Amino acid sequence: MFGLFKKKSPLEKLEAEYKKVMKEAFELSKVNRSAGDDKYAEAEEIQKKIEALNQNK
Repeated sequence: MFGLFKKKSPLEKLEAEYKKVMKEAFELSKVNRSAGDDKYAEAEEIQKKIEALNQNK
């Protein structure tokens, strides 16, 4: 209840976006492999941003 209005940190936002994109990549890989690979590449870029934020802490 108290965390209801708490804003997400940039790291939390990137992690949520990474999770969403990975799920999309998995679903696309079942139907269209090349589209799934493109989404997976997008997820890797997000992962690099997450690692960069973790190193700057």
